[in-house]
Amino acid sequence: MNDMGMTDKQFNGFIRFLIDDLQEAKEEADTEKKNKRIEKILENLQSTLED
Repeated sequence: MNDMGMTDKQFNGFIRFLIDDLQEAKEEADTEKKNKRIEKILENLQSTLED
């Protein structure tokens, strides 16, 4: 099975989404909500690695 890589533009777009999600988590004042946002980001990253 061949692995398909991302183009530079796709990778840059992925990083932009990640930065945006992390900024939102950083700005969250409620600790419980902040932790949930970070957990969701981590789950999405793990899912991306497994695809």
